[in-house]
Amino acid sequence: QVQLVESGGGLVQPGGSLRLSCAASGSIFSINVMGWYRQASGKEREMVALIINGDRTNYADSVKGRFTIFRDVKNTVFLQMNSLEPEDTAVYYCSLVGRGVSYWGQGTQVTVSS
Repeated sequence: QVQLVESGGGLVQPGGSLRLSCAASGSIFSINVMGWYRQASGKEREMVALIINGDRTNYADSVKGRFTIFRDVKNTVFLQMNSLEPEDTAVYYCSLVGRGVSYWGQGTQVTVSS
C-alpha cells in the first residue's frame, strides 16, 4: 500500500502564494507519475500539474507561469502556487501512479478570497 499525505492548504488573498506538499510512503517500487489535481465545488476533478517519469512536467493551461511542480529525492512532491486567483479555489488532491496503480491523497482545501 501507498499512503499520500498532503499539507499546505489554507486561505490566501488574491495575488498571494501557497506551497502544497505531498509525502508518499509505503510500498513504493516505482513512480511513473506524481502530481496534483483539483476539484472546485460543483465541477469535475481536473489535472493541475504532473511530473512524469521523474523529470517531464505537464501543466494545465490555466496555471502555466503561475504554478511550479517539483519533487525531492524522498518521494515528496511540491506545488508552488503564485499569483493565486479566486478561480484557483478548490480541493487539491495529490496523485501517484506506479506500476499501473493510482493512489490519491485525502485532499487539502485552497481558498483564494479577499
